Amino acid sequence: MRRHRKIKIVATLGPASSDEAMIRKLFDAGADVFRLNMSHGTHDDHRARHAAIRRIEEETGRPIAILADLQGPKLRVGRFAAGPIELETGQKFRFDLNDAPGDASRVQLPHPEIFAALEKGAGLLVNDGKIRMKVKDFGPDFADCTVTAGGEISNNKGVNVPDVVLPLAALSDKDKEDLEFACELGVDWLALSFVQRPEDVEEGKALAKGRAAVMVKVEKPAAVRAFDEILRVSDGIMVARGDLGVEMPVHSVPPIQKRMVRACRAAAKPVIVATQMLESMIDSPMPTRAEVSDVANAIYEGADAVMLSAESAAGQYPVEAIQTMDAVARSVEADPTYRQIIESSRSAKLHTIADGIVTAAREIAETTDIAAICAFTQSGTTALICARERPRVPIIALSPLDETLRRLVLTWGCHCVKTPSVSRFKEAVVNAVRAARDHNFAEEGNQIVVIAGVPFRVSGTTNILRIAPCDERLISSTDPE
Repeated sequence: MRRHRKIKIVATLGPASSDEAMIRKLFDAGADVFRLNMSHGTHDDHRARHAAIRRIEEETGRPIAILADLQGPKLRVGRFAAGPIELETGQKFRFDLNDAPGDASRVQLPHPEIFAALEKGAGLLVNDGKIRMKVKDFGPDFADCTVTAGGEISNNKGVNVPDVVLPLAALSDKDKEDLEFACELGVDWLALSFVQRPEDVEEGKALAKGRAAVMVKVEKPAAVRAFDEILRVSDGIMVARGDLGVEMPVHSVPPIQKRMVRACRAAAKPVIVATQMLESMIDSPMPTRAEVSDVANAIYEGADAVMLSAESAAGQYPVEAIQTMDAVARSVEADPTYRQIIESSRSAKLHTIADGIVTAAREIAETTDIAAICAFTQSGTTALICARERPRVPIIALSPLDETLRRLVLTWGCHCVKTPSVSRFKEAVVNAVRAARDHNFAEEGNQIVVIAGVPFRVSGTTNILRIAPCDERLISSTDPE
């Protein structure tokens, strides 16, 4: 089974997509990566979904990536004595540490770290930004605010503090428990929520201990400001536009998204564009024109993946949502303008031998009659650099390591194939030709480009390139040299 598109699709699992039969339908419809949202469901729920995915992987013979999305620190107000309260624009309202039920003048905010970090004039957002306030006075246990945009406030509504860096650990006790559970389960990617600084990423990586790649969800203004440093220490990025659009002016999100996608591509690190991509398909079998344009825009930008959240987790039309994304991707990638945009945004910087080898492979593939680029990789780096080039021909990522292939499933254009471990380049060429033919990328008389690092089984040694004919006599050859 092969996808006829380069961008990947991430589908969130939930109540609408928990049983194995539905997960298989989502995979068959085009889902490449499955997201386990640790904010919802029990460990037993996620364990069952993980097992179902691995069974489907075994049945289909195709690597499938699993992404565990950690909840992150959640800031919420307390409870109200008489139910929801309507706040009027211009009125005064207090947040404090008093655990008494709230009323029209105050409510508990059980997070002393917020009061410790506040400044006069800082904004507080409640209920996804529907209610907005300005801090007029504050102390170690209170904040007196003026409501600048009123609305209904009720029990346990979320609070955002966009204007300051909060002295919060990126990983709560729940997150640490979920992280360890996910790593022991065998997920391929961990997504860290509400990251503010590179130290948050380093903490997550230290706890993961290499058992899963670490992806940063950029959803805080502080993370946008420190993006270059965060990208440097992360394995991938998710542009999480939900909270980002709450905490920053909504009109600033599209240019931020574009800059992040380009930066990730230049760094050869995968990037997912997420949140509200086909939101209307939660309740409708058809998306809006604006949603289709949004998905298409992320594809034109060169993102590695686009993600469905509630559409596939709790919506009425999860399969149709995947099919819609797949159809949009195929249409965009067939557009000549797509190639023009992708190729005009390539980075011309070359720093290593691996960069030179991969660039040469792409140029040879695009100027001669080449069916595919076959990249042998131990850690995944060779395939990531190859994907950074966004070649016109398919990329076949070859590795003997399941964990490497599963992580690469998230990467633009990578068709991942498990191959026996090799010790000689001739063996690598034979295996590459066999994979290209077996997976219908090439046939007798075609040629492929093979890139690898010698000696084998050593990360970061990409140093050799060969053009190989896809001939039967080569596959049947037993000559070791």
